[in-house]
Amino acid sequence: MTELLTAAQMRAIEMAAIESGEVTGLELMERAGRGVLEAIFEEWPELAEKAGDGSEGGAAPHVEAGLQRSPRDISGKRKRAVVLCGPGNNGGDGFVVARLLHQQGWEVEVFLYGDAGKLPPDAKVNCQRWCEMGEVAPLVDERFDGAFEEGAKETLVIDALFGTGLVRPFLDCRHLAVALNGAQARAAKGRGDPKVVAVDLPSGMCSDSGKWLGEDQPVDFAGRANLTVSFHSEKRGHRLHDGPQSCGTVVVADIGLESGARSDEGHGGGPVVPMAEIVRLVEAPSALVCKRGAHKYSHGHALILSGGAGKTGAARLAARGALRIGAGLVTLGVPHEAEAEVAAQITAVMMREVGDAEALRVTLQDARFNALCLGPGLGIERARALVPVAVRAEHAPYVVLDADALTAFAGAPDELFARLHPGCVLTPHEGEFRRLFPDIHAKLVAPATRGPAFSKVDATRAAAERAGCTVLFKGPDTVIADASGRCSLNSAHYERAAPWLATAGSGDVLAGFITGLLARGLAPMQATESGAWLHVACARAFGPGLIAEDLPEMLPQVLRELGA
Repeated sequence: MTELLTAAQMRAIEMAAIESGEVTGLELMERAGRGVLEAIFEEWPELAEKAGDGSEGGAAPHVEAGLQRSPRDISGKRKRAVVLCGPGNNGGDGFVVARLLHQQGWEVEVFLYGDAGKLPPDAKVNCQRWCEMGEVAPLVDERFDGAFEEGAKETLVIDALFGTGLVRPFLDCRHLAVALNGAQARAAKGRGDPKVVAVDLPSGMCSDSGKWLGEDQPVDFAGRANLTVSFHSEKRGHRLHDGPQSCGTVVVADIGLESGARSDEGHGGGPVVPMAEIVRLVEAPSALVCKRGAHKYSHGHALILSGGAGKTGAARLAARGALRIGAGLVTLGVPHEAEAEVAAQITAVMMREVGDAEALRVTLQDARFNALCLGPGLGIERARALVPVAVRAEHAPYVVLDADALTAFAGAPDELFARLHPGCVLTPHEGEFRRLFPDIHAKLVAPATRGPAFSKVDATRAAAERAGCTVLFKGPDTVIADASGRCSLNSAHYERAAPWLATAGSGDVLAGFITGLLARGLAPMQATESGAWLHVACARAFGPGLIAEDLPEMLPQVLRELGA
């Protein structure tokens, strides 16, 4: 299980380890600094290359476990670092990095935001250790503005100003952004090659939400880190909102702590972080998605309701997705005027006339229908008539509501919520989420003036609690939550980026995937997570040029790779 922690959860894990005597704060800081260095050399191996010291006579002497090397690499470029330290323990990590780079022969300049005399104890110790090697200059200083002048052919920038605990806007972020952007502009002209490494997170970002704190952040501030090194676990901000676009490559450095997930009783004196509070990164589904033995009815019968003539394409996409993902049978419920159109387009998918609410009620007397999908191309009026019948608990145990089935209740969401039950799944994109949960959405899009800021995780959990069922809030950072507070994040970022999903009909296929898995008997949370993961996997398997029709056709390949 990959945990996405909040700042508070990370602090609890660290403090529990320190209080148990397992490790000291200084040892954690040293491990963190070394983890940053290892990540840098893994990302840019040329920076770790050993070379002569630039004078005749060969290599520089080693002073600490083989760490000291020349300030020039084998190409003769100067190896130079600018380390930006903040007023807390993140700054302490920066002092460790500065010391380690200096011991490898790098030219290192250190700038401090704040008062060295007010640093926390462990950070102060590492500041003093650095001061035995070099100077510390104020961040808001003319020397900082000149730190990126031309001449340094390899400039490494370590952003250790603020880590996970930032709760207020970084007032000097504009000053920092201007300097770094200037450095990058000079790099583009061949007068330097800065590489920006963020310790924990790019400074100014809320660790829990991925939002930049403050109403007046410079437009070009985001996206300045080339590499972000987190410790122990990724934080939610690495995967939410602006985080993926701002962090560059994210690497998690192991600093020797145990997992944060614990029962309420704790474990061996460890931290108490209840499992229900942990947000998990959705991972490849288990063998439950694989189809084994029995007959078609043992894998369920899904009913997907269609719109009228000329509006059936979305429902057919959903039906194809449900069938491909393993539902034993899939039937399209179609109004009379669209029957000829649908009949000309389907083969393995079946069709049944479902014209109005009474026809749907009669259809659902067939107990073999165990999962329904309403919304794709359904039409607002048809949705308002059919949804109340579909979600009645005595009918099919599982119901997926998407698209028009959600928009139809935009003016009276409580009318919808009063009818829902735990077997329902809502799959809104942001516009639909705004219409159903306007007050929650308003909090989500409000400027983040303080941290921890209200996040998409918070919004989805609140929506699921209000609706009393599972909610999938779409986006590259898709968040899934149920009414109990369980929550996960299906991230289409970094190595799983799938920009090709931004195409008409892809959401209809996702609704079909989830419906098919529900028909096969997966619980709502598991079906929704698995469907979302497979949706991204199919898009990545196809690649550029993807259209919605391609997604179900990639499922066989993806399922084979999972061992189906």
